[in-house]
Amino acid sequence: MINYAIVGMGFIADKHIQAIEETPNAKLIAICDTNEDRLQEAPLGVATFTDLQTMLDEMPEIHAVNICVPSGLHAKLALQVINNKRHVVLEKPMALTSEDAKAIMDATSQAGVKLTVVHPNRYRPAIKELKKVLEHPEAGRVSHANVTVRWNRNQEYYDQAPWRGTKAFDGGVLMNQAIHSLDLLLWMMGPVKAVQGMVTTRFRKIESEDVATALVEFKSGALAVIEAATTIYPKNLEESLAVFTENGSFKVSGANALYIDTWDASFVTEAEREALKQKIEQDPWGERGHVAIIKSMTHAIQTNTEPEVVGVDGYNPVKLIEAIIDSSEKGTKIYF
Repeated sequence: MINYAIVGMGFIADKHIQAIEETPNAKLIAICDTNEDRLQEAPLGVATFTDLQTMLDEMPEIHAVNICVPSGLHAKLALQVINNKRHVVLEKPMALTSEDAKAIMDATSQAGVKLTVVHPNRYRPAIKELKKVLEHPEAGRVSHANVTVRWNRNQEYYDQAPWRGTKAFDGGVLMNQAIHSLDLLLWMMGPVKAVQGMVTTRFRKIESEDVATALVEFKSGALAVIEAATTIYPKNLEESLAVFTENGSFKVSGANALYIDTWDASFVTEAEREALKQKIEQDPWGERGHVAIIKSMTHAIQTNTEPEVVGVDGYNPVKLIEAIIDSSEKGTKIYF
């Protein structure tokens, strides 16, 4: 049995609690939050603490800690857990700077513990099929890709918590909302060579950007266009990822990137395409991403292997976002 603890009882903690409950050989045994009122929501029989170090000291049986606090606290708490020789399940973004993300990876290696970053969209059925088809030998080289996140986060959303939209604790549309799509883009396309970005704050009263655009050049020679916004009226409009190869055009879209929009390839028959579309429409979410993440981490600890999503997978989108914002501020292309 792999014993888990959770730090931070905000909105996302519920997904972690449910994922642990649904994972064989995983058990939630402790929760920590500085707000005692939130600890009243802890499941029955789970130990509660208001101090992380106290929890780690008093419960040596904890194998892994799920960090579910505001983004600006990720690095500090992850390093504390790692230095106490516990494995870490770290919510996205891994950190708010690539320097902090690198420090987490280095500490993990030195301590000999495991780290997984929560990028759950990789487990959506349509996304898994996109990854598979791009690796098909007949797909050919990729020419370019497109990521679009046209969502709505109104002012009320940001006003619900004082840390939302701040540069110190949250970031903007790139670090908070679009990071999932940027992770998928990097997963599909590989290492980045250079980026040119433009970001701005148009409508929301926040420190960080609510609109962002970027052009990305990959080391493969392929290009990508990124558009992300939380200013869309009146609700989420689109989350999509399109990739174009020598012998195929593929697009996954919808209000969330769940459904096959375009699936044309020289090596895919019309019957195969329609069957795949119908299969995904019947179960677009598949196994919930947080469940898959916890299952992967549990198996990794049990077998002393690596989880499916590792530290560098969390580092790469943070570095890309950092470069987009840096490019916008400097008005120049940023090379990796």
